[in-house]
Amino acid sequence: MRALLFLLSLGIAAASYAQSANPFVPPAPAVAAKSYLLLDYHSRQALASRNPDARVEPASLTKLMTAYLTFAALKQKQIQPAQAVPVSERAWKAEGSRMFIEPRKPVTVDELMRGMIVQSGNDACIALAELIAGSEDAFAQMMNREAQRLGMKDTHFVNATGLPDPQHYSTAHDLALLAAALIRDFPEYHPLYSLKEYRYNNITQANRNRLLWSDPTVDGMKTGYTENAGYSLITSARRGERRLISVVLGAASEAVRAAESQKLLNHGFQFYDSVKLYGKSQPVASLPVWKGSGNSVKAGFLDDLYVSLPKGRADGLKANLESRQPLFAPISAGQRIGVMKLALDGKPYAEIPVVALEAVTLAGIFGRGWDSIRLLFK
Repeated sequence: MRALLFLLSLGIAAASYAQSANPFVPPAPAVAAKSYLLLDYHSRQALASRNPDARVEPASLTKLMTAYLTFAALKQKQIQPAQAVPVSERAWKAEGSRMFIEPRKPVTVDELMRGMIVQSGNDACIALAELIAGSEDAFAQMMNREAQRLGMKDTHFVNATGLPDPQHYSTAHDLALLAAALIRDFPEYHPLYSLKEYRYNNITQANRNRLLWSDPTVDGMKTGYTENAGYSLITSARRGERRLISVVLGAASEAVRAAESQKLLNHGFQFYDSVKLYGKSQPVASLPVWKGSGNSVKAGFLDDLYVSLPKGRADGLKANLESRQPLFAPISAGQRIGVMKLALDGKPYAEIPVVALEAVTLAGIFGRGWDSIRLLFK
């Protein structure tokens, strides 16, 4: 089995996982795709992958970023769901899949979102981009800034639709980051991705994600296709308290991308558990501090800490905190001050950064002097 990987830039620092096969988990299934990745949403670990950093044409998977920025604009009250949106000639004449908006027919933000998500309408994406940024080119610049903020280091956008361009690319790794960020940051809009059809302008179009019909635990997210990219699918599924995200890129057909995605999801749910180790901002230790306004600092994690483990092996997990000593003030909240080393059945499994949960300012001159003297005898 491929070693577990940890995805970056989802609000916490990177962790490293032992590069050894796990004897308690069968090998990941063979997947007929150019690249793929299976992500545990809570632990942020990749449970299986092949070529996750290979640059590919994302096609309509691009629309996850268009949606992310649309949801952000709604959250910031820059636009409103019921707001009427003018339809430009550029949007009206968009190539590829469409929801069939018209220049002289009123359309709302809410309708455009459904047209973008369910019908994969390129016209809807362009209309939203022009509403939010003034032009699709300006919107693409926003997309790239957001991609960098999310840690999508091998991604570049030139449009809001995913239409082919040599400078428009992404990776399975980056697209998994984006899908997870969308669910995490805008959970109120995620149910839109489970809609099986949408009707606009007297035309009903079905969602192209076949797994919405065949697996009741699947609740999204997006399909993509171009002749060069092949058939791609990002799928989100929830069974009990666990959520997995699969990214399958470059399959041979709609049926293949659905079947290969289902394989990955079944593998992850069947052979892994997501175990919560510590809660958000829960102190895991109090570490001594020198030359500070306080003598100690609370250490922990800025988000809930989950780890993916072979099913039924949680009892074999041991945690050991190693801190940087001596630890000197000033210390800022969120500053890395140690590492949590995890061992599974006595073998190294993971190293996860531990941060300060509070700030410790510098002590006065007398306090610093006293600690300097103490350190001479320590």
